[in-house]
Amino acid sequence: MITRVKKNSILAILLVLIIAGYFFWQKSHVVVKPLIEAVSVEKKSSDTIRFAVDAPQLSYVKILPVEAYPEPLVEPLNARIVYDDNRTARVFTSVAGRVVSILADVGKQVKKGDALLVIDSPDYAQAVADNNRAEADLQLKQQVLARAKLLFAANGMAQKDMESAESDAHQAEAEAIRARARLKNLNSDKSSSKYVLLAPRSGVVSERQVNADSEVAPGAAAPLFVITDPLHVWGMIDLPEQDIDKVRLDQSVVVDVDAYADAFFSGKITAIVGAMDPVTRRIQVRCEINNSHFRLKPEMYARVAPVASMLDKYPRVPNTAIVTQGLYSYVFVENSPGVLQRRRVVLGLQGHEDSFVRQGLTKGERVVTTGTLLLNAELSGAD
Repeated sequence: MITRVKKNSILAILLVLIIAGYFFWQKSHVVVKPLIEAVSVEKKSSDTIRFAVDAPQLSYVKILPVEAYPEPLVEPLNARIVYDDNRTARVFTSVAGRVVSILADVGKQVKKGDALLVIDSPDYAQAVADNNRAEADLQLKQQVLARAKLLFAANGMAQKDMESAESDAHQAEAEAIRARARLKNLNSDKSSSKYVLLAPRSGVVSERQVNADSEVAPGAAAPLFVITDPLHVWGMIDLPEQDIDKVRLDQSVVVDVDAYADAFFSGKITAIVGAMDPVTRRIQVRCEINNSHFRLKPEMYARVAPVASMLDKYPRVPNTAIVTQGLYSYVFVENSPGVLQRRRVVLGLQGHEDSFVRQGLTKGERVVTTGTLLLNAELSGAD
């Protein structure tokens, strides 16, 4: 009897365990299934990873198309954009006085001889008066000389009086020439009673350092106007001593500035200073830059790099897009939305921020620039 009770108890316990195990299995099955369905990453091969288009992992990844640029010979050199002095005029006043009106402002296109401002100047009035007096005196002395010649021919004048008339006429002519030159050098509109400052060349007014009713005088530290051709600017480079052999006259250069991260400007080296700065151990190099879209402004900071050829262009990627494994470099390329492939590339010049890809990548392909280490770890875990 006792044995039968023990058997029944054991069976009851087994039955309870079986039922509990069944319910436990059902519960765990219900929880695990949606977790498996929610996984958004599917690894197809050792170099490709697939995400759902709306996968949250993609929010940690930044993908951008790559652009191609000429590959520099050296790391870009710090430079400064300045005016092209061969096409720039810094305009000062030649007389002292008070500004009456301003006829040109910043950004205005002017032609050579156009009026820039009007100055009420005693100096100019004195120059005009001197010129008028000299012209009148010359006319009078020439008339006296003409009468003297007639009298001398008729024996009605002594030789010394004739010579005196000739001397007076020559002196009056010399004074008139001086007065004309003085008035001409003032570069003013002679039809005006006030001094009119004229543009010495055609171009665009890029700076104006004068206001109405202000007093101006020759010898000021800053020009009243700067007139330049904005199509051309210079880049001034302080070249390190160790890079002197990498530049030469007429060599092509590429220029980029922080204001236009995805653009570059072309130019060429036009001058290399013959002496090195003994303090900085650098040589100043000047390059002419094409500014056809007026995007470069004087006093901008820039980076200038000599290139072997403007025709050979390679994709440029930020260093954050590159993954290094052993001796090889890789980037992640987006083959289609959500499909990212790790691709081996051959690098050219490697700078502090960017590198050029000589093989394995083409212009326009979309490359992961942020999050490459996470993607590489994901693939490494699947290997």
